[in-house]
Amino acid sequence: MRLAIARTGNEAAQHFGHCDNFVIYDIEDHKVINQSVLQNPGHEPGILPPFLHQQGVHVVIAGGMGQRARDLFAENNIHTITGLSGTVDQILGAYLSNTLQATNETCSHEGHDHEQDCQHDHN
Repeated sequence: MRLAIARTGNEAAQHFGHCDNFVIYDIEDHKVINQSVLQNPGHEPGILPPFLHQQGVHVVIAGGMGQRARDLFAENNIHTITGLSGTVDQILGAYLSNTLQATNETCSHEGHDHEQDCQHDHN
């Protein structure tokens, strides 16, 4: 199984499309067997779901993500987990131990400053 965590600095990106990169983990039996970093090719609507699908990703984790992106990931057979904050290592550890607590809320690009407010939309 291949997991991608959208990362900005060492934290889960609060908006996956604006992340610096994706940390890619190949996981078997709840253990990481390979790790790599994939640079974000750019934030253009609709480009990231098929891009990550081509990389063999099955699950994407991010702090925040809009509904359109979630729908596009679903069309590419990629499960999304959102509503998280913390370091990539903390999130990976929780994912591997089945203790991840995500809100899976979506954020809207309408009616607010996405860069500022989406970080606060997820309780």
